Amino acid sequence: MFVKKSHDTDTIDENFNEAATLASQAAMADGSLGHIVRADFASDDDSQESSLRPQHLDEFLGQSEIKQNLKVFIDAARDREDPLDHLFLIGPPGLGKTTLAEITAHELGADFKVTSAPALDKPKDLAGILSTITPRTVFFIDEIHRLKPAIEEMLYIAMEDFELDWVIGQGAAARTVRIPIPHFTLVGATTKAGMVSKPLQTRFGIIQRFNFYTPEELSQIIKRSAGILNTKVNDDAALLMAGCSRGTPRVANRVLRRMRDFAQVYGNGVITVEIVRDGLKRLGIDSLGLENYDREILLAIINKFGGGPVGADTLAISIGESQDTLEDYYEPYLIQQGLIQRTPRGRIVTPKAYEHLGLQAKNQNSEDSTGQGKLF
Repeated sequence: MFVKKSHDTDTIDENFNEAATLASQAAMADGSLGHIVRADFASDDDSQESSLRPQHLDEFLGQSEIKQNLKVFIDAARDREDPLDHLFLIGPPGLGKTTLAEITAHELGADFKVTSAPALDKPKDLAGILSTITPRTVFFIDEIHRLKPAIEEMLYIAMEDFELDWVIGQGAAARTVRIPIPHFTLVGATTKAGMVSKPLQTRFGIIQRFNFYTPEELSQIIKRSAGILNTKVNDDAALLMAGCSRGTPRVANRVLRRMRDFAQVYGNGVITVEIVRDGLKRLGIDSLGLENYDREILLAIINKFGGGPVGADTLAISIGESQDTLEDYYEPYLIQQGLIQRTPRGRIVTPKAYEHLGLQAKNQNSEDSTGQGKLF
């Protein structure tokens, strides 16, 4: 804990409690209370990121290989005055797929239309959008793996022939009419590339995969966002926030906004490393970016199942969470950090998890020196 001049300890606690209240109220207002580091948890507060998003490739930090390749494709298409080939963006949530799609439209000088696959309920919804676009429009579909089959079939023809198949009439009098549409660029984004059908994947001419950001890249993003928010942040504080942001800019910006609340009340508007340390502690975020729920998963495996192995369905029931959420969101990061392992018999907590939680590692009696699980 750090000390503020001319104030006693009680005043310090009151100030920081007030800051914690402000941060909690802000998180509660955007629906993200307890999910600050959940990149897949869309909150109302994240709508503020529209002001933080870069508008040009030069302002987009990180993903250097994607930027370099995309710049070549965009420049070539712009010089020919042709629409960019269809673009497929793959990667975990919060890494900037939507931002890059919008940047693509700005760089091309084209209109930008955005929707999500769940919002396209019937073929007429897609037809209504594509029939009103202008030439070279960038049409962005988020979570494209959730498209319904009938809409996906209509999209095939639109992507290849730039026409829409439309059925007029019913029964024996029904006939199909092909309606031409302007040449456009479809940008599809997904967090689950394996769920996208092969026919749809092959119709994309450009496929790019996003990687998690390094702490140094996230530190630069935090400092850029802080400048837009008129908030001062020290370099060491930015690096500390970056280290617990799970390699995701969306999480980094969310943590920045919460630390800004603490700094406004306690730090005279300046985010220092001391404020970040205490702020993260009060929000339940540790140095690896784990929240209380992540630690509950590790502790459940350790305390309830002797460190594992335990099946995903059993573990999900024990923590009161759905199996899909456990496998799609929580487990990947825990595995990437080397805290749990997936084995044929179930999930096992690693020695690193014991060390991180400050617990004594137990003997893994379930496996012998050969790695073969014992039967008795």
